[in-house]
Amino acid sequence: MARPIIEVVEYDPAWQALAAAAIEEIAQALPGAMVEIEHIGSTAVPGLAAKPVIDLMAAVTDLEIVERLQGTLVKLGYQRHFNGMVDRLLYVRAAGGVRSHILHVVRLESWPTRNQRILRDYLREHPDDAERYARLKREMAAAGVAPGDYVRAKTALIQEMTDRARAERGLPSVPVWEKTER
Repeated sequence: MARPIIEVVEYDPAWQALAAAAIEEIAQALPGAMVEIEHIGSTAVPGLAAKPVIDLMAAVTDLEIVERLQGTLVKLGYQRHFNGMVDRLLYVRAAGGVRSHILHVVRLESWPTRNQRILRDYLREHPDDAERYARLKREMAAAGVAPGDYVRAKTALIQEMTDRARAERGLPSVPVWEKTER
């Protein structure tokens, strides 16, 4: 069996429109369920090379609301995914086994200090760090690292940049690695 390959591609301006369409689709399908929903991750940073997967994050007052409405997300092509993150619901949309979207659903009270949102904004404002991040991702993809190793190999740089971004906002450092070990 062939080892999964990490694909990192140059920034595609179409990612913004794909994210906006997915946000609108989810908001219409689950009216009132989500208080906030945003495009996060590398595809949300203009100019940043990324895996071509649209990451979204939504804030809700209660995760059980979305769990009860999960069938609606399934109809939109999102399947519940369990990867060890305990503070959120995670849904993945894939066609033919290829991920196109990931939806993170988190509690509203954690929304303002979510590392993913803070890092996205930081990378938008710090192009030199965005390029460092892109260079690391390209190097790992070119080396053919496995998906799990790819994520772990990025953690130190993501932690460094997220710490800087949180400090700029007067927030303490918190670990960016959010998965519990299995």
